[in-house]
Amino acid sequence: MKRFFGDLGGGVLLAGQAGWEAFLPPYRLGPLMTQVYAMGIRSLELTLVAGLFAGMVVALQGAHELARFGATLYIGPAVARSIAREAGPLMVALLVGGKVAAGITAELGAMRVTEQVEALRAIGGNYLKLLVTSRLLAAVLVFPILTVIADVVGVIGGLLVAVFQFSLDSRLYWNTIAELVTVQDYLGGIAKAAVFGFLVALIGCYRGLTFTGGAAELGHATTGAVVGIGIAVLAANYLMTQLIFLL
Repeated sequence: MKRFFGDLGGGVLLAGQAGWEAFLPPYRLGPLMTQVYAMGIRSLELTLVAGLFAGMVVALQGAHELARFGATLYIGPAVARSIAREAGPLMVALLVGGKVAAGITAELGAMRVTEQVEALRAIGGNYLKLLVTSRLLAAVLVFPILTVIADVVGVIGGLLVAVFQFSLDSRLYWNTIAELVTVQDYLGGIAKAAVFGFLVALIGCYRGLTFTGGAAELGHATTGAVVGIGIAVLAANYLMTQLIFLL
């Protein structure tokens, strides 16, 4: 418990310091764009594949349940709302987030091992803005975009199952989505994705910057980061779902 609260306090402190640096000059787009490319473009293929199959599975499960009540025509809204509210943000956070957090931890941990972080401090470089703030901002930008892409691909995957396996008319599929799925359903998922992205980058940066040991221990640190991402994202998802329903 002592280590947990120590890590929690250290993470909050790091988030506050890096967040403050975001408002201070100089403002450089280069590091931000580099991280956007690393987190977003390189994760696009994984997002597309995961979103497609997530939508197909939700449609398959939902159709069998809805068929018991004679409501198979509502596969579309069931898929769209499930993907937009929960499956899309969670899938991106856990799959892409695990990959991103492991990469950040390994990169910053290697910099700690080779004393590059200490070298930046020694020459007066703003290592927080360069190494942490750019990653936090990139994650907050990238994860909602990836979630929207996963939502769209997931709905298309649900359409394939609805049309080819359950013989549902494609126009009925889209019409019921347009009628019953609201903008608020998508906005809630996008808000979750931004928070999840922040947590992913923060945990990865904290694990990397606090890493001590040699190259052999770096694998354990990246594994710990992925586990921490899973716990933090699931806990945050519960809290944000409660907040969305209250609002």
